Amino acid sequence: MTKNPAVSFAIDASIATISLTDDKRMNPLGDAVIEGMTDAVNRIRDDKRVRAVILTGRGRGFCVGADLAHYRQLIDQPEANADGTLGEYVGGLMARMNPVVKALKDLPVPVVCAINGVAAGGGVGLALAGDLVVAAKSSYFYLPFFPSLGAVPDMGATWVLPRAIGYARTLGLALTGEKLPAQKAQEWGLIWACVDDERLEAESTRLARQLAAMPPHAIGEARAVFAAAEKNTLAQQLDLERARQMELLNGGSFAEGVRAFSERRPPNFHRP
Repeated sequence: MTKNPAVSFAIDASIATISLTDDKRMNPLGDAVIEGMTDAVNRIRDDKRVRAVILTGRGRGFCVGADLAHYRQLIDQPEANADGTLGEYVGGLMARMNPVVKALKDLPVPVVCAINGVAAGGGVGLALAGDLVVAAKSSYFYLPFFPSLGAVPDMGATWVLPRAIGYARTLGLALTGEKLPAQKAQEWGLIWACVDDERLEAESTRLARQLAAMPPHAIGEARAVFAAAEKNTLAQQLDLERARQMELLNGGSFAEGVRAFSERRPPNFHRP
């Protein structure tokens, strides 16, 4: 991965960390972020050493979404936009960024999003792209689209939010533009945990290490079975559970888990 001014990438002890690093501007979404995130998820997908991922930001903001200062330039000087209209320009950005959001949800390893500050606009969708979300107490989620810009929430927010917190709360946040503090986001079930600011890095790392110790296929199974439950009847879900158990209990991970339990030791699912 080449050096990128907006995204850093590192691997330490099987944990990959993706950090948004344009902290002076609170990590707006633009070409550099898209390129850096695309490179990072591709690298993680191909690197067998990686067993969990942390996605976070630097500075006071996790991600403020659209680069509105740049959009203002394109509005005032439309002739400077080689991509056509502003809508066409943004559509082009989204055509490149949407696959990144989808890729995060499809990675073969668990993803922990550590929200270090404001997640606004498209940054909300990016923040919720992980399997587990941990937020600092000072952070909050903010959807200014409808009331401030006359636009629709994007980056998957309209898909994730109603499923996590319900239609009424989602519509309320979207129409009023009220900020959702991290503590309330935890109470509503939108995120896994809200922690003191100084504990965010340590807690997200601890959680990533815990998830990294799971059987390698566990995250894929978890995503699939709970996604199926959203559309299955109870009878269909019971049949699915039975089918998956019949296959998984014949695997090496289950045998290792049983042996570890009887031997009173932690299981080692990554034994060479």
